[in-house]
Formats: sequence, C-alpha cells, structure tokens
Amino acid sequence: MMASAADLRAFGTRVLETFGVPTPDAELVADSLVVAEEWGHPSHGMLRLPWYVERLRTGRIEAVTRMEVLNDTGALVSVDGHSGVGQVVAARAMDLAVERAKVHGVGVVGVRNSNHFGTAAYFTRRAAAAGCAAILTTNGSPAMAPWGGMDKAVGANPWSFATPDGQGDAAVLDIANTGVARGKIYAAAEKGEPMPEGWALDSSGHPTTDPAAALGGGVVLPMGGHKGYAISFMMDVFSGVLTGSSFGTDVGGPWQPDAHSGAGHLAIAIDIAAFQPLAAFDERMSQLIGQVKGVRPAPGAGDILYPGELENRNAASGRGIPLPAKTRRDLAALGAARGIPFPPTGSYDLAD
Repeated sequence: MMASAADLRAFGTRVLETFGVPTPDAELVADSLVVAEEWGHPSHGMLRLPWYVERLRTGRIEAVTRMEVLNDTGALVSVDGHSGVGQVVAARAMDLAVERAKVHGVGVVGVRNSNHFGTAAYFTRRAAAAGCAAILTTNGSPAMAPWGGMDKAVGANPWSFATPDGQGDAAVLDIANTGVARGKIYAAAEKGEPMPEGWALDSSGHPTTDPAAALGGGVVLPMGGHKGYAISFMMDVFSGVLTGSSFGTDVGGPWQPDAHSGAGHLAIAIDIAAFQPLAAFDERMSQLIGQVKGVRPAPGAGDILYPGELENRNAASGRGIPLPAKTRRDLAALGAARGIPFPPTGSYDLAD
C-alpha cells in the first residue's frame, strides 16, 4: 500500500499543530519527514513523528522555538536553541549561515541546546539551492562504543556536505559515522525483519542480526573500523564541545520521551560566488560528474551515481510512499488520540 506525500504532509502538520507547534514550523517538520521518505530513507521518515510528539508532550521539545543569539561577530554567530524543535533550529541556523555568507563570503553558526533534526541533507540542500557550498555537523545520543570498547559512549554524529550539482539539483553527502544509521535498525525493527550482519553487537559484544538486541544493550558498529569512531569523536568536538552544547553521554536521543537532548550543531555556508561565478562552478561540477559517470561500470553494478543522485531521482519519481504496517498503525493511533483521521483521505489500508 502507498500513501501520498501530500496526505502525509497534511497529517503530520495537523498533529504537530495540536501540540502548539506554529503552522510554518509544523509544515517544515512534516515536510522533512516526508522528504526523507521520498528520498528512500524511511529510517528518518514518518516513523519518527510519534517520537517527536512524545517529546513535545513531556516538554523536552519546546513547541515554540526561541533562538537566542549569544555572540555575533558578523561571519560567525553563536545561538542557543533553548530545546526548540530540531528541524526549525537547524533550518534557521543554516539560513542564517547563508545570509552571512552572502555578506562575508562565509557564514558559520554554532548551535547549542537543540534537538534531533532528522536528515542533515535536508538543510545543506537549502544552502546549495541558494548558491552555497554547505557543511552541517551534529552530535547525538551514544550509539557506539569507542574503538576497542563495549559500552556506548559515542554518538553516530552525522554530517553533510552539499553543493549545486551543475544540473539543477545538488551533490550531497549525508552520512552517520556508524556503519549504518541507527534509524535503519529502528526501520528493521518496525518491519519485524532481521538486520544484516555487521551492523551491530549485542550487550555481550557478539555480532547480532536482531534489531531489539542492538537497540537494547547493544552497540552499533562504526564505519571503517577505528576511522569511523575517530570521525564521530571529532564531530562531537565540533558540534558539542566547541558550540557549548552537551556532548558524549550527556546527549539524549529523539526516541527518549523524557531525556534532555542538548544536541549541538555547526552550520557552515560558503558563498560560491566569492570564489568564482556560479555558472563557472556549475560547469566544473558537470565536468567532474561526467568524468565519474563516464567510467566503465563493474559487471552487475548498474548505473554509476554521484553522491545525492539516487535521492534526486527518487524525489523526482513522484511515486507513492510505502509505510510498514506498524508505522501505519502507530500513526493511526496518534491521529485518533488527536482527533485527526489517518490517512486524511480515509483510503489507506492499515493492514499488511
């Protein structure tokens, strides 16, 4: 069964409004979740709406986002998100970085006391669409052990780079430093399916394919062995230690209804026109992409893609959005509790 993107956006917006989130902010959050679904990343999609709702209910997410400027040097701004909605904080921070980049060539915004913001690419793509090269880092709750350890002490701490791709869209990197985003383990649990080997260890330090064992006392494995751990550590330095936000084991996760998040972000925008005309950059990007896509494909590999191209294609396809049965039931229960039918059209089958 497929849901329409418009239906899901409308549903998510209405639910968030009932918790006091202003309409433009509710629309932004709902759109970020639906866009993740359209890109083909359900791990960061609608399954997270009930998590955010529970945190709004407990007050760990403030429904009305209030950002306070702590320090402003022109190109560099430090802000406090005061536990506001993570997507709203991140969007305002990235937009402010772009604004300052257009004046100074570069804009850097450090954020403390935010919340989980979903997909980092959602925000770096905003900057790319404005003619900037963008970087966004964030920290998160502990997900993996430091290299050689067995206890969770380091977050997945994702980061994203984005630029225009010279072809009307964006080239984007958005990765967590775990071998797989923890949200994909939640997505496997949502579907009631085992996960592939190599994603996580259980509480005894043994490999597991059981999502429950990984999400319980287990740990997610880093990408690239010790390299992934080291990158994640440094992302926490830039996102948490540098910005004055929480870091390490003091960061709460979005699935924890009553935990203070304290997530920190660092948003950087570079005005491409400060280096060269945007048209020249677009031409050079097209040349680079042509070189990459022009190599001989390995047998059975299919198309060669540049970073972000798969998401660009998925979003342009206009296909419906498949939701696992559990996600559909959770959303229906959430809607029923708020007097909002799910789906809005009433035509969506909740069964498998």
